[in-house]
Amino acid sequence: MYSTQSDQQTASTAATGKSSRDRRCFVTYARKPIDELVRFVVAPDKSIVPDLAERLPGRGLWLTASRETVNTACAKHLFAKAAGGPVAVREHLADEIEEQLHKRCLDLLGMARRAGEAVGGFQKVISLLNARPASVILCARDGADDGRNKVVAAAKGSPLIEVFTGVELGSIFGRERTVYVAVAQKALGARILRESERLAGFRLAETV
Repeated sequence: MYSTQSDQQTASTAATGKSSRDRRCFVTYARKPIDELVRFVVAPDKSIVPDLAERLPGRGLWLTASRETVNTACAKHLFAKAAGGPVAVREHLADEIEEQLHKRCLDLLGMARRAGEAVGGFQKVISLLNARPASVILCARDGADDGRNKVVAAAKGSPLIEVFTGVELGSIFGRERTVYVAVAQKALGARILRESERLAGFRLAETV
């Protein structure tokens, strides 16, 4: 059970998966749309808890969705300053957030597949794009450039995600490996895009 202090600034994301609301990152002090941030709350035991769904009660503490920002907040003890008192911050917090975001993304992709709104594989993706626009395209980050360029050209400006490996995308379809995925349904695609962009701030930073 979490603090009963209400947070009037916490509301569900619009059906489009995007929100016009913004909050201030307590490390950089920059105001950003909440789609680019991660919310935290202080649990009754004074531990810092990531609230990726933005539903937990309590005053929200917001950080830019990046590994560097979270690590800075931990190293400089800025969670305590933002919370206004002593708090406990778990070790490897950035890794925990990455893991949770990764699961959220794959769960959404699985939902899209089960609903018949996601297809995987080069030919199926191209066929879908020839028939109708896709809300989002996923290309495995370890895929070949030639196939990627053909899919991007056929996508005609649809948002592109390149955060996952072929093995990870393949797990959605029960395959060993899938390099290309297209999601048709707009609301699901927007949610997948948002979570993938937040995940990129933690995952891609590792390879820089």
